[in-house]
Amino acid sequence: MTAKKPNVVIFGIDSLRRDHMSSYGYSRLTTPFMDRIAADGVLFEKHFSPSIPTTPAYASMLTGMDVFGTDVVALRHQGPLGGHVKTLAETLGENGYNTTCIGFTGNPSSRGFQTYIDYESWVPDETGRTPKAQNLNNVAVPELERLAAEDKPFLLFLRHMDPHSPYLPPVPFERIFYGDNEKDESNRSMEPVYGFKPFANFLKSWIPEGVTDEQYVEAQYDGAIAYMDACIQTLFAKLEAMGIEEETLIVITSDHGETLYEHDCFFDHHGLYDCTLVVPLIIKFPGRVPAGKRVSGVSLISDIMPTVLELLDIKTDTAFDGQSLTSLIQGEDAKRVSEFYITECTWMRKHGWRTPEWKLICALEPDFHFKPEVELYNLIQDPLENENVAEREPEVVAFLQKRMNDYIAKREQEVGRTNPIYTNLNWHGQGKTFTSSQEAYDSLHIGSIVSARSLQEKEKDDSAAKGKTKGKGKAKGKEKDKEKNKAKEEIAAAAESKDE
Repeated sequence: MTAKKPNVVIFGIDSLRRDHMSSYGYSRLTTPFMDRIAADGVLFEKHFSPSIPTTPAYASMLTGMDVFGTDVVALRHQGPLGGHVKTLAETLGENGYNTTCIGFTGNPSSRGFQTYIDYESWVPDETGRTPKAQNLNNVAVPELERLAAEDKPFLLFLRHMDPHSPYLPPVPFERIFYGDNEKDESNRSMEPVYGFKPFANFLKSWIPEGVTDEQYVEAQYDGAIAYMDACIQTLFAKLEAMGIEEETLIVITSDHGETLYEHDCFFDHHGLYDCTLVVPLIIKFPGRVPAGKRVSGVSLISDIMPTVLELLDIKTDTAFDGQSLTSLIQGEDAKRVSEFYITECTWMRKHGWRTPEWKLICALEPDFHFKPEVELYNLIQDPLENENVAEREPEVVAFLQKRMNDYIAKREQEVGRTNPIYTNLNWHGQGKTFTSSQEAYDSLHIGSIVSARSLQEKEKDDSAAKGKTKGKGKAKGKEKDKEKNKAKEEIAAAAESKDE
């Protein structure tokens, strides 16, 4: 009898930046359990997600392709994921795997799972807090039990949402990194946050009334990570109790990072600064991946699928844009990545080029932050990207623009399609091209938690996802509708009381 293939569990944690994980040297102990997982596996020190935000990032993660390969570049991608690519779920399904996706129903990048399960990851509960990771555990643990009882191996993809705004970790995690007075009237650091009209109502709908200290909100982000870390331990306890942890490949990663108080992109994930591009990658696979290894070379989100398939000894004819990282893990010669193309289509349409020394960002439409059309940062001298030196370094700008444009032309020729950032002109859903920053500022708004969630959800018949939705996910539909309606009423009332 043929031995059962290894299982795969992927933690696709939304909005988790690696520099806020203690595994990566952060001063706050935010991820003690994931630190242990890293100690038992391999941690990639310079892992990047080059295409912001969620939809293109997960498309790349789950296909092994870049934006040219997926043809997906925007959050509001129109239509399904193209049939010219095959997802990890589809590939593993063809190789005898059961496949389940939790928390990503309806997004085109989640195509191919046999089972989809939802959980509440946005709207606060009766305490005013959002126990996102526990809500996920409530559906993930029974599903783990079901999958483990089958005679097939499984792929379980978990989209944790705790580091994604709203940052509302339950007690006591909301104060484990904050001991000051968040409502100190002399602190004015939240004034620019509340004054940014496109996000003001959304941020006011979940940040407690009267908060004046931006450090409090940042502490909520860190608290949400710590809370999620504690809840993730439950899933590993279940794997251990079922006796399958040693035969399960674990991947911990993220679709993109998060801007907190940097670059005026408050508590969101737009802008092509490194705080959105830097993400974690930890791989644990006993017997196949060494324990305690740290890889210093650059890796990209498109490397995940080819790496998983090679670790599982699954062959495919797909010519991935990403590369398997097994050679890097083993310390062998491998293709080294030193520079790469970056894109964003969330609230701004921009692209650029990143090298170890320089970051070039070019706007394709005026942005709602009134930033210059061209930005250039010296990542060695200015790693936080606070000083735009584009005007002082025109030769560097020209050199990087040529590198970027040559790469675009090369990839367009290879895939036989135009760069999707040039063709996805309705990336914001407004049906127009912005001609000024003022027009963008006046047009783009997130009104509430509910409206923010709707930006990342599409009707299931639009997703072209071939699969079924678990009954458990539907059973709570009426209850969820009541919660949503209540939240809408509360948020609408709050918004009416705020200045526009």
